[in-house]
Amino acid sequence: MEILPKDILNALRDAQSREAGRRSRLRVQVGDDVWPVLRRWRGGFALNADQVTHLRGLVDLYEGSRHISTALIVASDVEGGELICTIKRDTPVSDRAALDFERNENAPVGYLPPA
Repeated sequence: MEILPKDILNALRDAQSREAGRRSRLRVQVGDDVWPVLRRWRGGFALNADQVTHLRGLVDLYEGSRHISTALIVASDVEGGELICTIKRDTPVSDRAALDFERNENAPVGYLPPA
């Protein structure tokens, strides 16, 4: 890759980032702004640096239309055309309220009214 001319190398990187954006349904949303996630790993994710150059704070992660988690970005750096976001916490979103008690394994599913 080092012997290729710069314009060809940049075109290859652009094509790779476009293809990664198409394959991934994962996206980051901050307010009304939405950016596709190029790749994700434990402790962070990468965005296209052409679309956003700095991002910090609380963000929402979506897979398609499903809200999957809330993440706290503590650092972001641009490397090789990607904005690398490091997250401190990644909290999964649940579709039901958290229980504040322990459920008994043998508890009845429901109660019948007295006859």
